[in-house]
Amino acid sequence: MFPLRDSIRSRSFPIVNWILIAASVLVFLLEQAIEFGFGEVALARFLAQFSLVPSEFSFLNPIAYIPIFTSMFLHGGWFHLISNMWILYIFGDNVEDRMGSLRYLVFYLASGFAAGLTHVVFTSNSSLPTVGASGAIAGVLGAYMLLFPRARVVTLIPLFILPWFVEIPAVIYLGVWFLSQISSGLLSIGAMMPFGGIAWWAHIGGFVFGLLLVRIFARRPRAYVIDSPDNLWDL
Repeated sequence: MFPLRDSIRSRSFPIVNWILIAASVLVFLLEQAIEFGFGEVALARFLAQFSLVPSEFSFLNPIAYIPIFTSMFLHGGWFHLISNMWILYIFGDNVEDRMGSLRYLVFYLASGFAAGLTHVVFTSNSSLPTVGASGAIAGVLGAYMLLFPRARVVTLIPLFILPWFVEIPAVIYLGVWFLSQISSGLLSIGAMMPFGGIAWWAHIGGFVFGLLLVRIFARRPRAYVIDSPDNLWDL
């Protein structure tokens, strides 16, 4: 299931959300420049230096926590980057609107931190470098589900070669997504690398963090315009 848009209109310009997207894009362009100018070996060294490697992590070493934050802005390819930033674009603006820009920034980074620690705990033997914003974004998704329970998401579901567009309540969409992460995460326990090459437990940790702490970061409820089903299809 791929989300195309949601039904909640943001009441303010999501400056931090756009800064996070821009920062991730710029860092990825830096990755591409390193590979183009110096080769794949240089890029591999760059990623190894700033990515999170569970088997090399030590809870007693303060420096070991730095890659948890730097790895949030690294991505392994164009699809990885675009899919993550698209999800953040759709759901992040409304969460920032409810939290305020500064609180949203702290929440985003804290979600990524919680996601990284969860990934380390459940895949401590893995020597595979971990990169991507999906753990932090999972925290945003958890917050969105509780803050906007009446929201709906226009979703693309490919059926063989035919695209199927369906409007799904956000609670169901995000609930199904979370259950899929749990099932895949359980299958990955004991593996030397994340099942399917995806850091499932980072997603789980970020989402649970978002669910548990969203009320601490969110301001009091505001009135929002919810698009009618007809307007949702004006993509």
